[in-house]
Amino acid sequence: MSTTKLKGNEVNLAGNTVNVGDTAPVVNVVAQDLSNIQVGGENGKTQIVVVVPSLDTPVCAAETRKFNEEAAKIENAEVVVVSMDLPFAQKRFCTTEGIENLKVGSDFRNKDFANSYGVLIADGALAGVTCRAIFVIDANGKVSYKDICEEITEEPNYEAVLNAVK
Repeated sequence: MSTTKLKGNEVNLAGNTVNVGDTAPVVNVVAQDLSNIQVGGENGKTQIVVVVPSLDTPVCAAETRKFNEEAAKIENAEVVVVSMDLPFAQKRFCTTEGIENLKVGSDFRNKDFANSYGVLIADGALAGVTCRAIFVIDANGKVSYKDICEEITEEPNYEAVLNAVK
């Protein structure tokens, strides 16, 4: 079982472990309009999957705004932010924040994404939501970069993610 930290306290992560070189599991998350967004697998372009606990927190909001900014500059790539927030809350956030260059998907229905990618927080105060993580999936559906952020309350290393995409 993988772990991460929440304010310095170790928390366990549930689900399958996905590593660099693995084929990215294909799962659906729920879009703002309640349609499905497919994440993972081969789709002919790079996928940057940004996993956050909730868009209603300052760190997650800042991270989503940063990736929205950067997504516009990346050719042949799709950025999807995944959280457990309800699609309605995600839509409100995106409208308020002007998020237009990336997709936002909810894993609230079955937690398929969280379990397939091993990012479901299993215990502690945030049990049941996703940790903070980034997966880069190449055009052939292979995981080329993975970062389970060491501390959930801190932003990821944006430079490392963007370098992994280049």
